Amino acid sequence: MTESTQESTEQQTQKDFPLLKLATYGKGGIGKSMVSCNLSVGLAQRGRKVLQIGCDPKHDSTFTLCGFMIPTIIDTLQKKDFVYSNVWSEDIIYKGLFNVDCVEAGGPPAGAGCGGYVVGETVKLLKELNAFYSYDVIIFDVLGDIVCGGFAAPLNYSDYCLITTDDSFDSLFAANRIFASIREKARTHPLRLVGVVVNRTLNRDLVMRFAKTSPFAILEALPLLETIKESRILGKPLIYMRKRLEDALENKIEQEEEVTIEEQREFDLMTYTCGAFLSLADVFSTNPEGVVPMELPDRTIFTLLSTGVSTSPLEREAAMAKIQESEFAMV
Repeated sequence: MTESTQESTEQQTQKDFPLLKLATYGKGGIGKSMVSCNLSVGLAQRGRKVLQIGCDPKHDSTFTLCGFMIPTIIDTLQKKDFVYSNVWSEDIIYKGLFNVDCVEAGGPPAGAGCGGYVVGETVKLLKELNAFYSYDVIIFDVLGDIVCGGFAAPLNYSDYCLITTDDSFDSLFAANRIFASIREKARTHPLRLVGVVVNRTLNRDLVMRFAKTSPFAILEALPLLETIKESRILGKPLIYMRKRLEDALENKIEQEEEVTIEEQREFDLMTYTCGAFLSLADVFSTNPEGVVPMELPDRTIFTLLSTGVSTSPLEREAAMAKIQESEFAMV
């Protein structure tokens, strides 16, 4: 093998990765799109070719990557009189920051049609355009928690599911319902839960309590920061927001102005958060094993998160017995 051939082979090896398909879920408003966009950026920084597909009729999933609300698949098909052969890749795929490709599936008008059907048609169209399999990672950013088979549709095309939650009862109750959908879909294809990202808090008390009863990985815990809220408004990923904070601090130092404790803390936590997304990208670079989660009955998780479970195995067993007793009493 010549030196040039060997170099070409090494470059090909570095660029070629098995296609990994990931669906992100969580309670509405919990920060799934923020997690999806910044994970896409992290994966792109790690050399992956990434496609993010927004699966919400609001079509705002990729705003942080593109800086504007891109036209949806439905918008494009309407302009083309729903003739698929008249649609080209450049009609529906928009280039975002860090060369992340972006698609918004869109959806039917409020109160009409099925969002899951639109997701299926989006995947069908991407395959017809020979675009679906040209990526290293495809991220489906799905609205809210799963309330019907339609919104569970992205799981049909995914290898993994990532859930965003916080340390509250409502978001964990939603996560438990998503567990049930993952387990159901895993009966027909090798779908796995890779883990949970805890957003808007560094506290993990309730999440840890839940994880001890229904085991899953807690991948990252992200703090609540004003800068993260601003990133969604400005349409910029967190790595850009960190640079903005850094420039502001450096400017203060140059002007011999005092940097407040709050400003330094915001910058330090933003640095931590950007690093967390790179670490999260590394998780998916190793083809994680994941788990098929086991959801808890609604009454059980309600009691669990309301009363707590001790970290001691014996006390945890006794607490679970009490949960089962209370559940029996409710019947």
